[in-house]
Amino acid sequence: MKPKTVTVNDKMQKGYKYTLTEPAGRNFDPRFKPELTPKQMLELGVFGGKYMTDCGKEFPKSWFTRAKLSPEHHDDSLNFFHKHASQPLKVWREK
Repeated sequence: MKPKTVTVNDKMQKGYKYTLTEPAGRNFDPRFKPELTPKQMLELGVFGGKYMTDCGKEFPKSWFTRAKLSPEHHDDSLNFFHKHASQPLKVWREK
């Protein structure tokens, strides 16, 4: 595979560059064993469809063909569990 340089310009990063040196989805460290692919996570409406709504040019188009996305706002109904997934971390104590 010929290395390809990607320039990122989204809400979180401007002008950030990185080089793809491996084919998508291949040659991971053997300890890395994800249960879902990015495409599957997007199809399940991760983070209420708000995740990755402004970076489609950076990733394979196939990841977004059946993605449940909500570019304007977080939508819990898109999430597989219909729950708000972006909760702040809190320490809960029994009273």
